[in-house]
Amino acid sequence: MPKITDAAEIQTVITTFEMSPGTCQDLMEALEEAYGAFISKQPGFVSAGLHVNDAQTRIANYSQWRRREDFMEMLRSPEMRARNRKINELCRSFEPVMYEVTATFQAS
Repeated sequence: MPKITDAAEIQTVITTFEMSPGTCQDLMEALEEAYGAFISKQPGFVSAGLHVNDAQTRIANYSQWRRREDFMEMLRSPEMRARNRKINELCRSFEPVMYEVTATFQAS
């Protein structure tokens, strides 16, 4: 499970996927398979979470990596490039964006 803290020196990647309700489950299964079989085993991987909205038209993916370069190497690998071609067929668009956590808040 991702632990979000501004004290951690990690790279955060948030990816949003847009799809129709008819392909949401197929896309979720493809993402779960990618994380279970490949992404989670790559050097520098820390954690990830998948979220789907009620309308099943968007999936948000939150992943954490030790370094930006670790994420980029995974993304450029032949296996992930092939997986991304399949993922692209299941959705209208997807965009990974790298972030740094600047602040976190909890209930007191």
